[in-house]
Amino acid sequence: VIMPGLINTHGHIYSAFARGMSLKNSKVSKNFTQILENLWWRVDRALELPEIEYSAYTTYIEGIRNGVTTGFDHHASAGRVPDSLFTIAEVAKKLGVRTSLCYEVSDRDGEKIADEGIKENADFIAYAKGQDDDMIKGLFGLHASFTLSDRTLEKCVAAANGAGFHVHVAEGIDDLYDSLKKYGKRVVERLHDASILGPQSIAVHCIHINAREMDILKDTDTIVVHNPESNMGNAVGCSAALHMMEKGVLMGLGTDGYTTDMLESFKVANILHKHNLGDPSVGWAESAQMLLVNNAKICARYFNKPLGVIDKGAYADIIVVDYEAPTPITESNTSSHILFGMMGRSVRSTMINGRFVMKDREILTADEREVYRKARELAAAFWERA
Repeated sequence: VIMPGLINTHGHIYSAFARGMSLKNSKVSKNFTQILENLWWRVDRALELPEIEYSAYTTYIEGIRNGVTTGFDHHASAGRVPDSLFTIAEVAKKLGVRTSLCYEVSDRDGEKIADEGIKENADFIAYAKGQDDDMIKGLFGLHASFTLSDRTLEKCVAAANGAGFHVHVAEGIDDLYDSLKKYGKRVVERLHDASILGPQSIAVHCIHINAREMDILKDTDTIVVHNPESNMGNAVGCSAALHMMEKGVLMGLGTDGYTTDMLESFKVANILHKHNLGDPSVGWAESAQMLLVNNAKICARYFNKPLGVIDKGAYADIIVVDYEAPTPITESNTSSHILFGMMGRSVRSTMINGRFVMKDREILTADEREVYRKARELAAAFWERA
């Protein structure tokens, strides 16, 4: 089966080396904030450029193997902010992957690190604008409301110079509580007042929001990205993604670093909302809309030619899937075959920008065995340091 390449609208390359890791002196995390403090913020503080480079290699290669041709990444490496996005971009170029990058600015590690993040975003956005091949894009990354002061948000808006933002929004309940306590506003209201929202901005998760906040997202034409597996794994709740779609919010599908397999995320999105709403009739059309239609619409806001479609004038980002259909495939049931019959590892060949980057399951743009050997070597040392 020949299909358009898949698009991941929210991921975290920096989390790659956490797979299999057991942190020393780690406490049991009983809520999302503790997960951040006990795991992810320890990981990002320990990253150096070599780990960032090979986290990018392994994540992008896994994406290629799963048919992902475009990935939006939200990066953090408080231990090494300068050049982090440029390092990832260089890997993307070598592998031939289409990508959008940003650095998550946060006050959690102090003003110096926050300012470094602001500069890295601004420098990278300027660099990406100077690229003429439409393969690398830059957004302005923000962590979340609860780790960003008003002053830092003001600095980010000034430095962004009109670029869109990529930010976690009301993922955990503590983000909401913090905003209400400190600012007397809900998270979406605060970000709206700070000029963060808009058609070029991506608001990730949006779990703990109310109807008024949904209206703000719709009225500002802000993109929202749903990450079902991550939300379940972190026990933060299930977003009202289907309701937001009914309101007209552009809702994309991502992975939040939980996987690189968009077909897996598609399957989980479908069943999560059935379970959450107690209604087996929902989720079918909406999950397909997120992955197969809306992610392409999101890309259209940043890239010059269509993605996520096979059409005249669109970029040649195409995958070949090894799938022998046991029942007829028709125009009306294609998404059902994708949902129930395919998985990322069904992808046999991946083409990006008219160039095969994987053919018959062989990665063509890197020495995969050497990449993974080096990654394991770096990860083992990283685990000792983190």
